[in-house]
Amino acid sequence: MITLEREKNTISPYGFLCSNTKGRATPEGECPVRTAYQRDRDRIIHSASFRRLKHKTQVFLSPDGDHYRTRLTHTLEVAQIARTIARALSLNEDLTEAIALGHDLGHTPFGHAGERALNEVVPGGFKHYEQSLRVADFIEKEGRGLNLTWEVRNGIVCHTKGEEASTLEGRIVKLSDRIAYINHDIDDAIRAGVLTEASIPKEAKRFLGETKSARINTLIMSAINNTVDTVCLDRDVQSAFDILHEFMFDRVYTNPVCKSEEGKAMKLVQSLYEFFSTHPDELPNEYISIAWKDGAERAAADYIAGMTDGYALKVFARYFIPTGWSD
Repeated sequence: MITLEREKNTISPYGFLCSNTKGRATPEGECPVRTAYQRDRDRIIHSASFRRLKHKTQVFLSPDGDHYRTRLTHTLEVAQIARTIARALSLNEDLTEAIALGHDLGHTPFGHAGERALNEVVPGGFKHYEQSLRVADFIEKEGRGLNLTWEVRNGIVCHTKGEEASTLEGRIVKLSDRIAYINHDIDDAIRAGVLTEASIPKEAKRFLGETKSARINTLIMSAINNTVDTVCLDRDVQSAFDILHEFMFDRVYTNPVCKSEEGKAMKLVQSLYEFFSTHPDELPNEYISIAWKDGAERAAADYIAGMTDGYALKVFARYFIPTGWSD
């Protein structure tokens, strides 16, 4: 295949060649045009779970405005940052992009509030990165899953805390996710009037830059200039980035003004979970099948995690909000 030969000639010794993949759970014939990682990317983009990300909260619940991030725009921004770094380092850009596009497929409605709500009630807990892998493996395509390659699956489930991804491409996505959400959440918080540019810590600005674009560029360039066999930033940039991260948790992620509706969202999610885990016959047919196989609790969590914000509100109203009598 021409594309596989091109990979061998262009990817650095630190990048992961598609020809070395551990493969898919269900073996498939190769595509004459696309590598396995290109096919994974395309499967993710065409999935129903990916499309639903456009109606899922990033930080601000149902904001009044067209320019706030959603889980989908965040995903695209992660992919763009990750591809830029991967290309500069001559890593496998297709593998990087597939991981980035799939990393949040299992994210709940209402952002991390929805994740925390399910984590409190689902037996064994609930983590969105584990759910993203479950979506790819078992939920998409009416239960058949997307049958992604091992390396893409590994990058998806290792994109946040805990174990590092086995490939440098997966580790690039992990850093890119953090670069994207911190800087773009600052942008949304300024738009919402929660922050101003002047409120951003001077120590962070000193090393990262005065504007969103400058800060993102500094972080990208630091990753490119310092990554060899492991992903890292130079010391001053990393320290400034940590300061910015802590600032965002104090001023935005735990700000009662920003998060005033999150308590309601968590109660809504938990009410839905309690209802469907005790009334699995009310689940859609594909989730009833999951209930038979994996239990009602698992099926309820899968169904709710896949909801958009608006659909969750609609389902909650159907079961918990009384309607007027009609003749």
